[in-house]
Amino acid sequence: MSNLSKNNNKKITCKKNNGGPKARWIYKVLVLTFGLSVFFSFISETLMDKLNLILSFFILSCIVFIGIIFDIIGIAVTSAEETPFHAMAAHKIPGGKEGVRLIRNADIVSNFCNDVIGDISGIISGAAGASIVAKIINGKNDVPEIIISTLIAGTISTITVGGKALGKSLAIKKSKEIVYKVAYIFHFLKKRFGIELFPQKSGK
Repeated sequence: MSNLSKNNNKKITCKKNNGGPKARWIYKVLVLTFGLSVFFSFISETLMDKLNLILSFFILSCIVFIGIIFDIIGIAVTSAEETPFHAMAAHKIPGGKEGVRLIRNADIVSNFCNDVIGDISGIISGAAGASIVAKIINGKNDVPEIIISTLIAGTISTITVGGKALGKSLAIKKSKEIVYKVAYIFHFLKKRFGIELFPQKSGK
């Protein structure tokens, strides 16, 4: 067999090995998205019904803030370089190995942070905003419902888009620092609770 044929066979094998975990992740992310959406939607709507207007706005702010934070993490992981974390791992600095794994799984991390959490945050914040509109209307406010709902929806969109726009710049400039903080949290979870979020060997 020629060298060209051997190289082609190696490429095909690599594609098969790399495609398996990614394909499984797609199925997992669908189930995960559905589960998290149902769970957080139920929790937020249940809380919104029992809380007053001020606390409802606080919960809404937390939901939007979570979406922005995870968006920053997703972008930072895709922007960061492996080299500094290899050096950290070589010197046995806590979080070094986890940082390498985060960057090597950047596509999965980005998909989870930017798409899964980001979309869920957007859906739940919209539902929370509708709940706040209902509370204001039930308070017999003289302002028409369409004006209240439009203002709240506009405010949520402005804060979300503006926060993510500022966050993207921060994530790119401070990618190493952000990834390290996340990696250190992963290291703490593994050290303290034995939780391994990324396998040591690829393909598992």
